[in-house]
Amino acid sequence: MPESRTRKKRSYTPPPTAKEERPSPRWYAPVMLGLMVLGLAWVVTTYIAGGEYPVPGINNWNLAIGFVLMIAGFGMTTRWR
Repeated sequence: MPESRTRKKRSYTPPPTAKEERPSPRWYAPVMLGLMVLGLAWVVTTYIAGGEYPVPGINNWNLAIGFVLMIAGFGMTTRWR
């Protein structure tokens, strides 16, 4: 009975190398820290003023604005190199 032809094994190919990651621009860290500090100051001002400031008339939405600023700053930390 004839034998079947053996398959040639492929040579090992290493996985593609990751692209070189460049450092963040010089403005990135100050903006990141600025957003976190501004958000913290916004929330503290809102608590001290009883919800009437920094933007009068929107009451507790001032807290949401402050937290969004802080979350944006913390979100930027994930991309910082």
